[in-house]
Amino acid sequence: MFIRSERLFLRPAWPEDTREIRQVLGYDGVAQACTPRHPQFLITLPDHHGAHIVGMICFSPHHGQTELGVWIGRAWRNRGYATEATRAALSLARTLGHRRLIARPVADCPASRLVLARLGFVPRDDARAQFGPAREVHVLDLSAPASDPLDPAMARHAA
Repeated sequence: MFIRSERLFLRPAWPEDTREIRQVLGYDGVAQACTPRHPQFLITLPDHHGAHIVGMICFSPHHGQTELGVWIGRAWRNRGYATEATRAALSLARTLGHRRLIARPVADCPASRLVLARLGFVPRDDARAQFGPAREVHVLDLSAPASDPLDPAMARHAA
């Protein structure tokens, strides 16, 4: 499965990506096993010389819910990539039948909280019980049309 947004290309990770994943994201290999309902994608930035891995985005099962995880390498932060990749992935989440997503801001990236808010996630104190009292949890209701974070690039192409 592949997703294209205005500037990014989201694709599965392959074994030959391990070295670059380690360099960009700071850990070895791919973090989770994928299922059709819970896919994982590398966030890549295509250019004339190929594509650079800038981050990773995934859907993970967590106590009967689906958690969205987004990581952008430090060198690639503050360029809107997390927002753009998440918008693209949210469209897929609806297609896969997810009605509610939970997400946690990245501890070493204060802007991640802003990304979640921009896309319609709201902080939920009652969800902290599953993660522990020190973890901030945000929730997005995908069944509500008002919280539809339509990708502006796709809207321009459709018009």
